[in-house]
Amino acid sequence: MDILLFLKALLLGLIEGATEFLPISSTGHLIIAADALAFSSDEGRVFEIFIQLGAILAVVWFYRAKILRVAVGLPTDPTARRFAANLLIAFIPAVIFGLLFHKTIKEWLFNPVTVAIALIIGGFIILLIERYKPEPRIHSVDDMRWSDALKVGLAQSVALIPGTSRSGATIMGGLVFGLSRTAATEFSFFLAIPTMFAATVYDLYKNWSLLNADDLALIATGFIAAFLSGLLAVRLLLAWISRHSFVGFAWYRIVFGALVLWYFL
Repeated sequence: MDILLFLKALLLGLIEGATEFLPISSTGHLIIAADALAFSSDEGRVFEIFIQLGAILAVVWFYRAKILRVAVGLPTDPTARRFAANLLIAFIPAVIFGLLFHKTIKEWLFNPVTVAIALIIGGFIILLIERYKPEPRIHSVDDMRWSDALKVGLAQSVALIPGTSRSGATIMGGLVFGLSRTAATEFSFFLAIPTMFAATVYDLYKNWSLLNADDLALIATGFIAAFLSGLLAVRLLLAWISRHSFVGFAWYRIVFGALVLWYFL
């Protein structure tokens, strides 16, 4: 058994779970970490698909009561139906743009330099949004209209560019369109479930032939690490935004992106 390989899998799983739901780009961090750890093979792509699944399930577990309540209430509860419809509406733009540009983005933009530039630009955008965002008019995800969901969904589509951050795009989009920090963050978490499940299933379908039974222990290590760190990240972010802004994440992106750009150039 290669202990060093398992330590790499553990570290990458922790990075995925810790960064997936923070506005700092999990994809960007994984690209950089995998490159630094020499974990960028074809088998590494399959590994990343499964640790992403671990992070998704962390959100599903965290919000299991809400998800169950919505599922049970769909036949009779208008609030549950509106919430489910809003998720579907917000999910559609990412599907359309993802299908149109997935191959091109994978081929040309999945590299550390693109990620570093996107991290830096995204950091400055967060600073601008935090400074000039409107007063929130929506304080709960249950109060969103279909038009609010569509706008957030369009914002999420920007995250197809590696380094942008899916959660960062949806949260910042939510703030721009009148959601409170808590509502924008929670809707970002909920929207991650269908979006990331769809991306995971698509990537798994495309890379199924690379799956090797010998790698299952390695995949399990990363999967569990991503689940646990994802669960912790969701809890900590919700606690953080109740008292702080996203400015700290913006400066982290700018500094980290600059360091990565310097390193690779």
